[in-house]
Amino acid sequence: MKEYRQHKFEVPKGATEIILVRHGESRAATTDNPFPLVNGQGDPELAPQGRQQAVAVGERLKHFPINAVYVTSLQRTVETAAPLCAHLEIQHRVEPDLREVHLGDWEGGKFRIMAHENHPLYIKMHEEERWDVIPGAESREALQERVGGSLRRIAQAHPNQLVAAVLHGGVIGHIIAEATGSTPFAFNGCDNGSISSVVIVDGKMIVRGFNDVSHLGSVETLASLPT
Repeated sequence: MKEYRQHKFEVPKGATEIILVRHGESRAATTDNPFPLVNGQGDPELAPQGRQQAVAVGERLKHFPINAVYVTSLQRTVETAAPLCAHLEIQHRVEPDLREVHLGDWEGGKFRIMAHENHPLYIKMHEEERWDVIPGAESREALQERVGGSLRRIAQAHPNQLVAAVLHGGVIGHIIAEATGSTPFAFNGCDNGSISSVVIVDGKMIVRGFNDVSHLGSVETLASLPT
């Protein structure tokens, strides 16, 4: 009798598989030492924990057949990608339109302070699932236009290939929400150093993973990794 086994997912012909890595933890925000700004956006460096997470990401992905590594114009993604690029012996590529959500008046680390203080606008932002509740912050429509255009460019440049993109938590949450048709903030809050993945084919996205942190292990494991 002929048997029909369950189907195993295969990346469609012509598709682009993108590993979405959230950058490692960046340095803490303080009121007396705000983050430097790049084109109006906070640009903190990685904290020591973030550098350890970057090493762990590199170890996890170093044997994958990755054809390109993309980063944004903000240094925490470049620093996170560095160990992986060293393993793969390739140079990162900058894709500025994958930078983090613009937080308007709350840039430079102020967003974290307002979040810890549970500011009324922070609460309203989550209730309405809109970044632009914050004065001067980016709208969902503007975010979709720039991030969607960036993903299309990457997909067009890498048919039938696997690429990695080191991004930001707000952008990864937006990508997964758009791909699944969920509410806008449903996937916000992925962990620093986490790995998610999507497949783009014929202008559509298929989600293959979200917030995988198995490579990070315990604090003790991270501390044992070389930096």
